[in-house]
Amino acid sequence: MTDCQMVSSDFTADESMEIESIKMYKKDLLDDIQKLKMEIDNVMAEILSFESAEENKTIEKNQRFLNGKKKFNMDPKKGINYLVENKLLDGTAKSIAEFLYKEDGLNKTAIGEFLGEREELHLQTLKAFVELHEFADLHLVLALRQFLWSFRLPGEAQKIDRMMEAFATRYCDCNAQVFQSTDTCYILSFAIIMLNTSLHNPNVKDKTTVERFISMNRGINNGEDLPNDLLSKLYESIRNEPFKIPEDDGNDLTHTFFNPDREGWLLKLGGRVKTWKRRWFILTDSCLYYFEFTTDKEPRGIIPLENLCVREVHFPRKPYCLELYNPNSHGQKIKACKTETDGRVVEGKHQSYTICASSAEERDAWIEAIRASITKDPFYDLVSVRKKKVINQAPQD
Repeated sequence: MTDCQMVSSDFTADESMEIESIKMYKKDLLDDIQKLKMEIDNVMAEILSFESAEENKTIEKNQRFLNGKKKFNMDPKKGINYLVENKLLDGTAKSIAEFLYKEDGLNKTAIGEFLGEREELHLQTLKAFVELHEFADLHLVLALRQFLWSFRLPGEAQKIDRMMEAFATRYCDCNAQVFQSTDTCYILSFAIIMLNTSLHNPNVKDKTTVERFISMNRGINNGEDLPNDLLSKLYESIRNEPFKIPEDDGNDLTHTFFNPDREGWLLKLGGRVKTWKRRWFILTDSCLYYFEFTTDKEPRGIIPLENLCVREVHFPRKPYCLELYNPNSHGQKIKACKTETDGRVVEGKHQSYTICASSAEERDAWIEAIRASITKDPFYDLVSVRKKKVINQAPQD
């Protein structure tokens, strides 16, 4: 007789039934536990799948945002439209301004290009962008340093005027007791920028003295003079430390591309291979520079404008062209240089340069700017008009 049989024989019939009932309950309980484990496994799998999907959405969103920034650096309007269409910006001036002001990796030239446009959204974005700057208790040079580091000032006079008007308004709002009017702040800000160019641009030989700086700013405070001590301190600040230019890599082009006469995208016809290529052109210091991208530190080519002329030309299928040519050296190459893809700097191959704009207005504006670039001071007209306004509004004795 086995042990099991002996044990079983020790139980009464009722006890044996109770044991069988317990065994059945245990089996049912183990089955329920197994089902519960399976349900838990299914829920965990769903959670992991959800987390993975959310992570993928975040990755996709971040990738779209990165793509939007890249598009912005290439074409600011298209970049902003892309970000709005993908619901990464809400399209209001405030959200766009915060994006331009706070986001890393944006090209400062592209920011300036977007802020300089005159459509209502751009004007409102400029206002919101300037209001993100805090100028309270900063003297004017420090405020200008902060402002001009947040974007790259474009070359067109009307854009500069709008931006500096917005800056002057914001500065006076933050420092109500410093100047008698925003016109005073506007004029003095331009004087400081021109002083920076005079003192630190190696191409300027006639350096402005502190006495001349004080003299040129007489009567700008609603017909009254600003304190000589204030102007002397502003002068010393600029003399001791020039403005830091956005995208500067420390080379000698630092001052060259600050406040150009004009800049923008144009098509350039190749020299040996007659194909059109889109290039970012900058006109400054009697030279025309062109780049492959606005973010490039070095130009792909440099065209000195000395002895050259510019004119409108008609080209098949390209209606808005202009031509740079040497009227006294027909058939000879223009003295210019370009950078090859391997980094070598070589002499240009052009007997003339054919460049295409996107409209007749843009072509004419480039022609006018090129003709004026050798002698024209980009700030002179803006400051002169504002000075006349201040003097005319000054109370007469």
